[in-house]
Order: sequence, then structure tokens, then C-alpha cells
Amino acid sequence: MDVNVPAARLDQAIQILSSQSGVSIGFRDPRIAGLRVRAVRGRLTPAQALSRMLQETDARARQVAPSTFLVEQAPRMRPPQLARAEPPRIIQAMPPPPEPPPKEIVVTGTKRDIPLGAYPGGVQIISGDALSEAEGARGTDAIIARAASVASTHLGPGRNKLFIRGIADSSFVGPTQATVGQYWGNSRITYSAPDPSLRLYDVRSIEVLEGPQGTLYGAGSLGGVVRVVPRSPDLVNFGGAAWGGAQAVQHGKPGVDGGAILNLPIVEDQLAFRAVGFGAKEGGYIDDTGRRLKDVNKVDTFGGRAALRFTPGDDWSFDLNGVGQRIDGDDSQYAERGQGLSRSSSVAQPYRNDYWLVDFVATKRWDDIELTASLGYARQYVFEQFDGVAVTQSGRLIVVANSSDRRDDFVLTDSGQTVLSPTAAAPTASLTQSNRIRMVTAETRLARRGPNGTGWLIGVSLLHNTAQTRRRIGQTLFDLPLTGVMNKVEEGTLYGEGTVEPMDRVTVTLGGRVTRSQLSGRSEDIVGTVAPVIRAQRTETWLLPSAAVAYRPTDRLTLFARYQQGFRPGGIAARRDFIQRFKGDRVSTIEAGARFGSREVDFTANAAFTSWSNIQADLIDGFGFPTTANVGDGQVLSFGISMRWRPIEGLELDTSLYLNKTKVTERNELLSFDGTAPGGSDGGSETTLINFTRLPNIADVTGRFGFSYVTAVSDHLDLETSGYARYVGKSTLGVGPILGQEQGDYIDTGMEVRLGDRRKGLSLSLTNLLDSRGNRFALGSPFLVRDRNQITPMQPRTVRVGFDLSF
Repeated sequence: MDVNVPAARLDQAIQILSSQSGVSIGFRDPRIAGLRVRAVRGRLTPAQALSRMLQETDARARQVAPSTFLVEQAPRMRPPQLARAEPPRIIQAMPPPPEPPPKEIVVTGTKRDIPLGAYPGGVQIISGDALSEAEGARGTDAIIARAASVASTHLGPGRNKLFIRGIADSSFVGPTQATVGQYWGNSRITYSAPDPSLRLYDVRSIEVLEGPQGTLYGAGSLGGVVRVVPRSPDLVNFGGAAWGGAQAVQHGKPGVDGGAILNLPIVEDQLAFRAVGFGAKEGGYIDDTGRRLKDVNKVDTFGGRAALRFTPGDDWSFDLNGVGQRIDGDDSQYAERGQGLSRSSSVAQPYRNDYWLVDFVATKRWDDIELTASLGYARQYVFEQFDGVAVTQSGRLIVVANSSDRRDDFVLTDSGQTVLSPTAAAPTASLTQSNRIRMVTAETRLARRGPNGTGWLIGVSLLHNTAQTRRRIGQTLFDLPLTGVMNKVEEGTLYGEGTVEPMDRVTVTLGGRVTRSQLSGRSEDIVGTVAPVIRAQRTETWLLPSAAVAYRPTDRLTLFARYQQGFRPGGIAARRDFIQRFKGDRVSTIEAGARFGSREVDFTANAAFTSWSNIQADLIDGFGFPTTANVGDGQVLSFGISMRWRPIEGLELDTSLYLNKTKVTERNELLSFDGTAPGGSDGGSETTLINFTRLPNIADVTGRFGFSYVTAVSDHLDLETSGYARYVGKSTLGVGPILGQEQGDYIDTGMEVRLGDRRKGLSLSLTNLLDSRGNRFALGSPFLVRDRNQITPMQPRTVRVGFDLSF
């Protein structure tokens, strides 16, 4: 077995060795966690590696079960008595020990654990130890604040879409699959649903693999993959943690948060249980002048995780995991431009996101070969209510756009013609939309890890996803359904990848994926006789090749180039009361970059060009109703650069810059599923010119500067400080003149101070130090986009006082 562990603290070193060897290594005495151990490299057994690592320390490793070691204090030996006194000897001073090598970072999202220095692609890794409890409570927003290539919409937690590297389809959530693959450990989180914004408590690491990642992750990884790796149960040590905090929001209501972790070994070295529970109440800060209410956008989040690990021996490991979280928002997060932190609404606009995930993972190791089999089930329920106003009278659909100075009725007649007729007394109503998504995934893969990033991987996977969208119009006298859709996708996949070293310091990677997708859909809740029930089914086969090369002229510098593809299958969508189809889309990306790493400096730069055909996009039509269409072909050019500098012990500075240039090159042709034009009854197609030059919701420039500093103030107290400033450039909400509102162009800031030790501490966190408003997102209700200048302001300056303790 190849071992490569740098000199480090004992707790860090055994974590690296455990990852490389697959054995369980623990310690009961927390006092030995900070011991400095020596670097170990070579082809060694785990026992040999531990023995060499612990030389020159007063600790030893004892094997307590197959594939399980316990590190403990070595018994003290009584020194022998000298027979006679000896004259003093002159001891020559020894030269200082060599500087330890930098800690090796392993990219686990490659499914065969490749060292970061050998990975031929763009990747950003966030250590779970770097996330405070205050950051963990922010969920996905904490990832966005640290990874410059990641962007998001800002409808509210549990309603957003993630984007990576400028690959953005639209600002709305509909039946299309996401452009970013999100994973919790080995299991996929979502398929055709918004980001559930799972809270980032008790996680080991977060990896952002810039896309496409079609070879390893298949459909829906056009922009890349975000993989959160939670901490697994500890088979040896009993322990836990707790935290809590109270926050004050300027111009708003206060909030509280808290949580706890428990790790319980049940059968020593064989069976252990780990659980996490958390909750938060975030105070609102948006006033609704129309309903004369203050601070309406309060959000409650509750959830938890549970994990059971069983290692019966012979290098087998079994993990059963469960994740659950619920987000309840009392009202939408938007305001109106020029109104500060207020807006005028006729009804409340609550939302909700319920998320559940259960998965089972089995692994078996044979030296440098690993077998992994996983089975997962995910369920998500998303409810949204919009102020928008539509009612049904005498068989006609009337859509009302409320405005402070005018109200218009758009009447869609039975013949499909549209008539504009002003009215001053139209009744107010709301649109509710609910999405229910169920997904089953199964995957089995066999991988071998070799030296210098070489190795191979082969796997098979199955996926079944069902997504149901239902909509209703509610009003005092009317509560009627609108046409909805049910989409089902079944995928079977064979994929593989291999890396060889044809010459010294040069590695070549080739891979491919074959996916067969069976798509089916039907319309639901058809209104009147406007359209019959539509059912459709088709089968698609996708072949995705990939290739990459990496050259390491020195141990610290890597040059790489990569070509990869990604895809999403198509489906059907409702367009008012008509059903239309949308095609699958595909991206092809060429990427080149460089990566440098040393003890003092880490530096990465990469550029990518992406060609995107048949772009799927969730849109809103002229009436404000959500729909889906292929909006044309596009191109994305992106460039990213990041650096970390450690000038002195305890201080780290980081900076990053990401540039995007996007455009759409063709016009769009919309077809109803039965071949008739959605806007008329004469059949054929409706061709719509897409009059825009950039993809939505992607800032032209994103930059960040951050710092962290740790110093000892006494023998038992450390002072930790960190902070950041992040600039988000300009972007647009969506497609066409109605959705052409600009957003972005703001600076986000934050700072945190903690005083304590490894077991307990007090913290002070501040966000939005400048109390800026900004405009993170130019949408609240799609029905009011035309008449209202909507913005989503940043949360005002917020101060959180918290505590944390562990045992």
C-alpha cells in the first residue's frame, strides 16, 4: 500500500493515513491529539506506517481489531541505574530538522481519491474545520461566500438554484434538471428541484469540482459538482458537541440558533452511532406596507442527521445514513427598488422546503483496490405562494398584474387570442405551486488508486426520478387548479475512467459514459376543454467522452488540460393550459490551467471555453406563469484565479477572481407536445426571437479577499479571527426585455472572532459590516416583474454572539 503522510499534528496525520489505507484509527486521550508526528512515505502496511509516524513521540499504536488501531500513551520505562559516574560529554548541536512538507490534500470527488497536485481540472476544497457554527447555519451561502466560481439565485433558502463556472440556464425553478450536481457523501441530493440548502454542521470537507463532470456524475453536472462529505461515526471515541447563539438584525427582528452532536461507540472498533440535531429562527427585516406588517420574512429551519457505521472485519465497512431538514419561510424575501427594506403586497407569500435522504453504503478494500456500492432514496416537497393575481370567470383565464398606479387584465380566450383590457376593480388572488420530487439512486463501482494520480475506475448506476408540479389559483370566491405536469426519468449508466503515466511526470486520463434515459410525462389538472390530457414517452442514448493530461515539471507545479462533456435529458412542461416539449441539452468544455502549492503559497489559474446546445431554461411567459423551453445555443468563456498565502505562522490570506463572458447565439422555436402552437390553434410552430446576449444570473466578475489568524493569548486560550470582503458584479434576471433587469454589483462582508480552546469557546460574528442593501436578485413574484422593480436586498448588518463546547 502506498502511503504519503506529511509531518503534522497527530489527529490530522491519522485522518490522512486512515483515508489512504481504509483502516480505522482513533485515540481515547485527547491530550495526545496535538502531538507532532513525522512524515511517512513509501509502500507500507498501516502498522508499519503508524510505527514510523510515532517514532520520537511518547505514543504507540496498538491493533485492537482487524483494520482498527488505537493510538495511546506508551507505558513509561524506568531508567536503569548507572553503575558508575561518567564524566560529562560534550554533545554536538544537531542541525535543525528539515522543514516538513505541506499537507497533502486528496480530491475524493473523483471517486478514486486523487492527490490535488495530480488532479487535471478546476477544483476548490473547503475544509469542514474552517467552517464555524455561524457559517454552518448559512448552508449553501457559506459555500458561495468561499468559492468564487459558485453562484446562486436568492429567492430564499430552500428555493434557490446553484450555478458553477457561468453555466446558468435561468433564474426560475421548474421541471428541468439542475445544471449543478449536488451530493451528500455518496448520494445525490437533487435532480429536478431547488437547492435544499442543507446546513453544514459536522462536515469533513466540501469539494467544488468545476464542470462539466459528465463522465463520473452523468446528467445534471453541466456546470460541475458540489459534494459535501459529512463526518462518519468514530468507532473508538465517545464524544459530542453543542453550540448556540443569538443574533440581532439591524432594522429587523432578532434570531436564535443551536444544535448538538453525539458520537457513541456501541461495540468498540466495530459499531458506532453519530447524530446531529439543529434548529434556527431567523428574524425578518422586510416590511409590507400594503398589509401594514413589519419584518414579514421570518425563516425557521429545523433538521438533523443520523449515521450508523459497522465494520465486521476483513476490510468491510457498512454505513447507514439519514438526513432530514425543513425550512419554513413566512413570506418572500424581496423588496421594491427605492423603498428601502419594504414592499407592498396584497397577500402573504410563504414557502416551504421539506427534504429527506436515506442511503446505505458498503465498501470493501483490497490494498489499493476499493469496491463501493450505494443505494439512496431522496424526497423533497417544495411549496411556494405568489402574489400575482389570477382568477377564472366564465371559462376565461384572467391574469391581473397589480401595481400601485395601474391594474391590467390579460384575457386569454378559448380560441387562444390575447386581449388587453384595463380594469380598476379586478379581484386579488394568489398562485400556489407545489413540487413533489422522489428519487432512487443505486451505484456500484470498483476503483484502484495508484501512485502520482494513476489508477482506474469502472462503475454502473441506476436512477429513477419522479417530479410532479401542481398549481392552483386561490381567491376569496375561487380556488381552481391550473394545468400541471408529471415527469419521470429512468437512467441506466455504464462509465469508466483510467489514468496512466506514459512518461515521467506526465499523466493521461481517458474516460467515457454511456447513459440510456427513458423519459415519460403527462399533463395533470387540465382546465376545462382548453387542452386534452397529454401523455408522451421517448428514449434517449447519450455517449460522453472525456480526456485530460497533466504535467508536473516540479513537485509543486502542475499544468493541466481537459476536455469533457455533460448533458441533461428533456421533458415536458406546461405553458399556461398547453403542454410543450423541450429537448435535452449538451455542453462541451475545453479547459486549461496551472496549480502551484507550497508551505507558504497555493496558486491556481484556469480558463475554460464551453459550447452549449439546446439550452433548457425554466422561464415565465407573458402572463407570469412558469414554463420551460429550449432558448437556443450558447457559449461561455470563463477565467478564474485564486491564491492563498501564509506569510507568518497562524496567518493566512486568500484572494480570488472569477470572470465570465456568456452569450446566446441562436433563436428559439417553441413547439407544443402535440405539434400545435401554444399561442394558436393553426398547428405548426411558434418561433420567438431571443433578444439577449448573455446568460442570466451570472455575474461578469466575482472577487474575494479573506484572512484568518490564530494566536495563543495564554497557555489555555487561543484567539481566532477571520473575515472577508466579496464583490459580486452585474448580471441580469433572465431572458428578454421584461426580465432584463440588472442585479448584482454589491459588496458582501463578514468577520468573526473566537476566544477559547479546542473544547470550548465564545464567538462574535458580524455580517454585512457596511449595512449595504445591494440587489442580490431582481425577483419576488413572477407576476409582478413587468410592473414592479423588485430587488432582493442583502440581510442588514447582523451581530451574532455564540458559544461552542465539546467533550
